[in-house]
Amino acid sequence: MNTLRLLWADEMGVVLSAELILITTVLVIGMVVGLTTVRDQVVQELGDLAQAIANVNQSFSYSGVTGHHSSTAGSIFVDRLDDCDTNIDPLSEEPVCIEICDIPATNEDSE
Repeated sequence: MNTLRLLWADEMGVVLSAELILITTVLVIGMVVGLTTVRDQVVQELGDLAQAIANVNQSFSYSGVTGHHSSTAGSIFVDRLDDCDTNIDPLSEEPVCIEICDIPATNEDSE
């Protein structure tokens, strides 16, 4: 019976639980902010990669060949700029044609 009273009066676990809840809360909030930053930077890098691939010039041409009894015609392909292609993409700007849109909550969602 004496042991039961000692366990009932013991409050050491309460302080430890409160500390763990505080530490866990701070870690979760920090992790959410960190993962949001990682997401934005991954999108930025993928946009930069897409811009680099878009700037590769894929134009080609070859002239025709004529032999004794046959000939082939030449061909040409010119790679023109797409709608969003630009040559300027500063590091501090978002990639061209990539937009991150958050859908705002409506009154119906919050009820």
